[in-house]
Amino acid sequence: MHGSIAIREDFSAGDLRKLARRENNGRVALRLTAIAAVLEGASRKDAAARSGMDRQTLCDWVHRFNAQGPEGLRDAPCGHPKKRLTAEQQAAVKAHVLKAPDPEKDGLVRWRCVDIQRWIEAEYKVRYHERTIGKLLHALNLRHISTRPFHPKSDVEVQADFKKIFAARITEILPEHAVGKHLEIWVQDEARVGQKGTLTYVWGEKGTRPRAVRDQRYECAYIFGAVCPARGVGAALVMPFANTHAMNEHLIEISSQVEEGAHAIVIIDGAGWHTTKSLKTPANISLLQLPPYSPELNPQENIWQYLRQNALANRAYENYEAIVTACCTAWNDLIDLPETITSIANREWFQCVSS
Repeated sequence: MHGSIAIREDFSAGDLRKLARRENNGRVALRLTAIAAVLEGASRKDAAARSGMDRQTLCDWVHRFNAQGPEGLRDAPCGHPKKRLTAEQQAAVKAHVLKAPDPEKDGLVRWRCVDIQRWIEAEYKVRYHERTIGKLLHALNLRHISTRPFHPKSDVEVQADFKKIFAARITEILPEHAVGKHLEIWVQDEARVGQKGTLTYVWGEKGTRPRAVRDQRYECAYIFGAVCPARGVGAALVMPFANTHAMNEHLIEISSQVEEGAHAIVIIDGAGWHTTKSLKTPANISLLQLPPYSPELNPQENIWQYLRQNALANRAYENYEAIVTACCTAWNDLIDLPETITSIANREWFQCVSS
């Protein structure tokens, strides 16, 4: 008997000190040491003081120790277990996020973590910390990624049909002299680059908005660019204007890059200088026009996005010559990365074309 409360005797002072040495929780280790000291003959007041507690607190832990053994010296969980979303509710959250907000109804054009947090709490009465929302979205295989261009007049069904009948369309436009030849799929487009430049994402501290150079003048040049995803090659010209003359020159440049003995199918959009009767198409090229309002079907759009994000954004140009130099450098650097071209511009529906 030690003082007014007897301490169970199935654990010796040595046993408790061994447990204290192996314990990862410092507070539990102090409680074990205090009870061990009492078992070794120390007064409860002195044992409590050595472990940073008062005598009454030590008595409370002795009661817990007598009832539950060493496990009784652990702190009880505070409050109720936090409610979490079920698998079915998580699937509903993912569908809600992918649906995107309605600007008229929600007053937003994109979801923020705090918006998703509030929606979950209102819908399921589950409270997540705002920082945890990002972890939840990552667990649902969602990422904050840039969007592809989508014209409000585009027709999704027409675009799907274009992919399905892609091979048949090529057969229709293929000239007789190209039948039986190896076919190369090329994608073509133009990009305006100039002093009224583009801003892009940069790394910065949370809560700040870093500044980046953006010239307000309007002098510009146009990159006429085309790539062949299968081969990882491209052909481009930098021109002062986007017109039929520039397009004719670009077709000549593309023609020079087509493999000898092959025939190129060049996918283009419906720009006026792509469809004019004044266009002079080289013999080793056939032009295939995309459906109206379908920039997402043209992988060359993704090439422009890559160049802007990695070489042509956040810049000011002294004059037209500087713009041309920057365009040429950016394109030549891309051409040195054939695997990157293939990765960005290749599409599964290109593979249906047999050569």
